[in-house]
Amino acid sequence: MTISIRLLLSLLIFFFLPYGLRADSFKGEQLSRKISRILRTKQVEAGVAMQFGPHHFTYHDTSDYPLMSVFKIHVALTALAKMEKEKTDLHTSWLITPQQMEENTYSPLRDLHPQQPFHISIEELLRYCLSESDNNACDILIAYAGGIQAVERQIHEWGIRDCSLTETEADMHTDIMNCYKNRSSLSSVVELLVHAYQGKLISGSYQTLFEQALLGTVTGMDKMRSGLPARIALGHKTGSSDRLKDGRKIGDNDAGIIYLPHKAPLFLAVFLKNSSETDHTNARLIARITQTVYRFVKKEKF
Repeated sequence: MTISIRLLLSLLIFFFLPYGLRADSFKGEQLSRKISRILRTKQVEAGVAMQFGPHHFTYHDTSDYPLMSVFKIHVALTALAKMEKEKTDLHTSWLITPQQMEENTYSPLRDLHPQQPFHISIEELLRYCLSESDNNACDILIAYAGGIQAVERQIHEWGIRDCSLTETEADMHTDIMNCYKNRSSLSSVVELLVHAYQGKLISGSYQTLFEQALLGTVTGMDKMRSGLPARIALGHKTGSSDRLKDGRKIGDNDAGIIYLPHKAPLFLAVFLKNSSETDHTNARLIARITQTVYRFVKKEKF
């Protein structure tokens, strides 16, 4: 029996291309076109990264997207890794002083305890950092980890290289241009989430707390969450900046884990940079891109 040259070439392509790039199962160019259509009239730089099982997809993925509060994922994982190494009980109570509560920053924790010392469990502090995106909680955890340089060092030691972390929340509020310094590629953010989910960074109750805190996120409900059906669980971290004098928004972001029923989880990051669009439009763009990726993955027979 003879095999046509066309059939032979098709078989070679099928078996020797990396699994995540097989043309029969993953139409990355088609997804890129869909995202481009969403963004075509908008004055914004946008990037997307996705992983679903062995399948990877990126769109305009570079290493200079401002992380904004998405970097709290990096901070929380570093702090939790130190706690696990030191076998610290997550119910341990910490004393927080008024000096640790910056005034000119977003902090539900400070609003609950104005100008007074208080005790809080490590578990609750982590939840405030991730679920509530509390800036003071974040900087307290950075200090516990040994400073922002220690956070960056730990992330790099985990093999997540395409990111730079040099600024605390206080630093970014001191000078808005510092927001550009905590930066990353979107694929590095996704890679970090994948490693955390797989238990490669932290384990046991520390990993459980991390996942639950992301599932409990209450910020940016009009972003990634808005692009998914209500029944689909989402653990994510949003990020948002102030605007420059010319009206551009430095960053508007969302990154997380979409828990698909009866399938592997979908890891997704959607970042907007230097946007001249309104906050409402930015959120809508993230929601539409999320919806597009979700429907694409749901439709494809991987």
